[in-house]
Amino acid sequence: GVRIMAYTTIDDPSAFFQNMLWTGAGNSYPRSLTYTGNSDLKPDMLWSFGRSNTGSNWIMDSSRGYTANKELTPSSSGKEGDTNATNSGAYGWPGPGITNGHQISQAGNYWNVANNTYYTFGWKAADGSTTTFSENGNHPGGARQVNTTSGISIITYTGTGANANCNLPHGLGVAPKFLFFKERGTNGGSWAAWHEGIGDDVKLRLNSYEGLDADGAFMNSTLPDATNITVGGTSVHTNADARTYCCWAFAEVQGYSKFGKYYGNTNVDGAFVYTGFKPAMIIFKALANGNSWRVMNSGTSPTNPASASHVIQSNSEADVTGSAEFCDFLSNGFKLRCTGKSNAGTTFIYAAFAEQPFVTSSGVPATAR
Repeated sequence: GVRIMAYTTIDDPSAFFQNMLWTGAGNSYPRSLTYTGNSDLKPDMLWSFGRSNTGSNWIMDSSRGYTANKELTPSSSGKEGDTNATNSGAYGWPGPGITNGHQISQAGNYWNVANNTYYTFGWKAADGSTTTFSENGNHPGGARQVNTTSGISIITYTGTGANANCNLPHGLGVAPKFLFFKERGTNGGSWAAWHEGIGDDVKLRLNSYEGLDADGAFMNSTLPDATNITVGGTSVHTNADARTYCCWAFAEVQGYSKFGKYYGNTNVDGAFVYTGFKPAMIIFKALANGNSWRVMNSGTSPTNPASASHVIQSNSEADVTGSAEFCDFLSNGFKLRCTGKSNAGTTFIYAAFAEQPFVTSSGVPATAR
């Protein structure tokens, strides 16, 4: 017979990445919310979204601390904790506190509104354990939290403003393929994102509909390698003197994560993109100007075609039945089934994380949806 080859180093992606849906309960708090994957997961990075309201989506992590006023919002250029002191302090935040899942800290009108719906993505790094490093310039450097198995590095550092190369040793052992930066302490600091599919001397912004932005300074015209992420000496987005930053970096792991690009054909018989796994979550971004960052995940659309996408910049989720965004989540990749923003006639980049590998190391194939 034909032998199916294994194409993964991670048999159970739920040990490193899961998504979760929940419904707000109002005055019932604190709440412990439990993941339902095959493995327990205490996340070190959370990206949380409100579905039935238009509140900001938040990124929090265990390196900076799951406490009030530590959220960063990919929809805005606001500083850390700037969503509103009332919302983040008095009304709760999503953060770990249990061995499998995360907690909602308090009641309120943000992450626990009665009958409102929410979801979050959780990634495991190193249980909050960080390693310090030094960098060139006027300041001592920073710290990183790394998981080389799943290819994630959470890096906090202080900008040097130095004209010489300033290197952030990411600890992944291979070059990251997707990363984004955020200045933490000053309003107006835009999100700077880089993806292997866009090349050198350009960036994207998570909080913008714009296309490729010519900017050689933010990574000093230097692509990430197996050791370092280079940041520009004069870039306000990544290395302004004495400002504090966070960088989240992702390396590709066969059978678990994939970062690539495709060309949209504006047809419901759209492109098929092979990932080597059944996706749990996909981020899309057209490189042409005027196109949003969108997120689809298996939790909010459990059957094909996936029909709910979240626009990161506008904080909104749209059920686009009969309209814009359809996508099949397949056992080995995804296929575009729309004529809208995720399949326009232009080049797209994507970032995908697995629900199940196409074939496990013991030869077990993924099931279709």
